[in-house]
Amino acid sequence: MKVAFYTLGCKVNSYETEASIESFFAKGFEIVDFEDFSDIYIINTCMVTNMGERKSKKIIRRPYAINKEAIVIVMGCLSQLKAEEILAIDGVKIVLGTTNRDKILDYLNEYLEFKQILNKVEVLKNDEKFDNLFISDFKGHQRAFLKIQDGCNNFCSYCIIPYTRGRIRSKAKDIVLKEAKQLVESGHIEIVLTGIHTGGYGEDLEDYSFAQLLKDLETVEGLKRVRISSIEITELTDEVIEIIKNSKIIVNHIHIPLQGGNDKILKAMNRKYTTKEYKNFINKLRDNIKDLAVTTDIIVGFPGETDEDFLDAVQFIKEINFQELHVFPFSRRAGTVADKLNGQVNGVIKKARVHDLLELSEQLKKEHIQKQLNRLHLVIPEQMKDGLLQGHTRDYIKVCFKGDESLIGQEIPVMIKYIGENCNLAEMI
Repeated sequence: MKVAFYTLGCKVNSYETEASIESFFAKGFEIVDFEDFSDIYIINTCMVTNMGERKSKKIIRRPYAINKEAIVIVMGCLSQLKAEEILAIDGVKIVLGTTNRDKILDYLNEYLEFKQILNKVEVLKNDEKFDNLFISDFKGHQRAFLKIQDGCNNFCSYCIIPYTRGRIRSKAKDIVLKEAKQLVESGHIEIVLTGIHTGGYGEDLEDYSFAQLLKDLETVEGLKRVRISSIEITELTDEVIEIIKNSKIIVNHIHIPLQGGNDKILKAMNRKYTTKEYKNFINKLRDNIKDLAVTTDIIVGFPGETDEDFLDAVQFIKEINFQELHVFPFSRRAGTVADKLNGQVNGVIKKARVHDLLELSEQLKKEHIQKQLNRLHLVIPEQMKDGLLQGHTRDYIKVCFKGDESLIGQEIPVMIKYIGENCNLAEMI
């Protein structure tokens, strides 16, 4: 049988889809493109924003137009909260949420035997166990995602994720290390640690922490780079900072969400720090980690955000001097505190503020790259495009340079020479 996959949303979803692909491939299924005629279509959904929810529903409807007899399986955050709504879409035969993805083949066999539509979404429990998905290869990519953690206990006022993913739970250290070793053996010398709340890893484990995991990953033979997909500023403890500072494999690029640009908005968001505390943490990081690049997430148009509040955010972003911004307009999510707050911001204003911050992001990125010109960088080429090798430096600058395709997947010393529109030109040393 043929099976096609589609992933929406975050790195965690990408990892979970990859684990499903591997399990289907191991059972002899033929993996085909999502636009092709297939017997089975599996969609991993997102609902962190209105746009993510709308796009998920649009994608779920697509297979029925290709093959009306196909079995459509839907999983992920959207189906966790809106299973009945998903089941009403033509072609959908099986729905599961954000647990039991390791049982997806069992559910398929159950459907094939009884031909009854299945709702396998379960209510998330406070003591939910970690879904031990495992991947041995991240096909088609040089950087491999490794999911170490799921769930979140923070309950930021704008965020639906604690309701779709549940509380923090961590993958056992032995499984993480075994998976890391397997990924390296498959040719992935860079691993991206990912989770819903990555730095929360270990909070539910006895006598084992995120810092200890970082130490243990140093022992994985052949692993050249560890990248932390995202970590809260409050989780960058002195111990974690010291480990990153002395590590040979943890890169000098950290993504640290800011979300709000002044104390009024941060408090309304239920974030766990002030702008002063955030800035002090960043200064400490830069004092300890050489040539550190920091990227961030920022939400604009949060309820009650005035023009003055937005200008405060712009000024604070400039003070921190991020390498790049990931900018999101506030998206109302039913069931969250922020959905009911007064002072909802007009969509036109939100769009203008997003535009302004994206322009600022481009400026900050170019300023960062300018400082890196004619300096030695190590790059892992990920692909050959337009006759040039293309990859990322340790501080996540995208570069292109001349070289043989055989160099893909190796760590190569280069010098960045020119700032480009889509890729910065470099030369091998």
